[in-house]
Amino acid sequence: MRRKLLEPGFLVCLVTLVLGTAGLNAAVNAFKLYLRKMPIEAEYPVRAVPNKTERWAQIGKDIELSEEVKKELGTENYLTRLYLEQAPAEGKQPRVIELHLAYYTGMVDTVPHVPERCMIGGGFQINKGTSILPVTLDPARWRLASNVPATMADVGVVTASRLHLLNSIRNGKEVVLPFDLTLGDGTPAGLKNQIGLRITDFTDPKTGRTLYSGYFFLANGRIATSAEQVRLLAFNLTDDYAYYLKVQVSSSQAQSAAELADAAGSLLSELFPEVMMCVPDWVQVRSGTYVSPGK
Repeated sequence: MRRKLLEPGFLVCLVTLVLGTAGLNAAVNAFKLYLRKMPIEAEYPVRAVPNKTERWAQIGKDIELSEEVKKELGTENYLTRLYLEQAPAEGKQPRVIELHLAYYTGMVDTVPHVPERCMIGGGFQINKGTSILPVTLDPARWRLASNVPATMADVGVVTASRLHLLNSIRNGKEVVLPFDLTLGDGTPAGLKNQIGLRITDFTDPKTGRTLYSGYFFLANGRIATSAEQVRLLAFNLTDDYAYYLKVQVSSSQAQSAAELADAAGSLLSELFPEVMMCVPDWVQVRSGTYVSPGK
């Protein structure tokens, strides 16, 4: 046995392993890489999102999940709510859209729950397939942020003013938007106010009912349209924290993916700054001024 341990091949492998481990540790320390992520919470849970905007209002009560379903979902910080359009276009029926939010943090290997998995598990079938459509947000209340740390000068941080509603969290307070959304050079052509919504249409084989469902993620200050992008964004090795929020919209009323994207744009144009209050301010995190809620 001792002779085998002294064989050149074994010694080469051993030395390589030791040096590789030392090199990895040196790289982790030198480049300040974080292989383990810490959880991070926002000041407000997702249920604090207002139940009424200028053009949309909640109908019914928030949908409560069973303990079994919540365990499968993997988080207690969730919201499932129906919104009804208050002022539809002339000659159009009011639209109804379901908003589902689910917040996760500190879990590197978590696979997000997405409709393609959950709906199939519930007995639905994918009909035409999946596509990514742009959801256009109204940037009327957006502006370039001031007092941005010099280290983030190249990001072009944008803030949005809040809704002035009785049930809005901190009425009028400005909130940082994801770094993907920018005002460009300030001209209409420079606006970047679209979010990719991954939409799939499902059919219930028992009833023939069709449901369109779409989603995107907010992950460490950015937007992602797939679970793979979530891992790349939320679990960047240079970030010591990790979170992602799934934003999902669904409608059995929509007749196409484009109709769902249009309805989502109308709702989120008003509600998106409120949603951003329920995720950490990534400018504060990046600049080192983030304070955990309750401290």
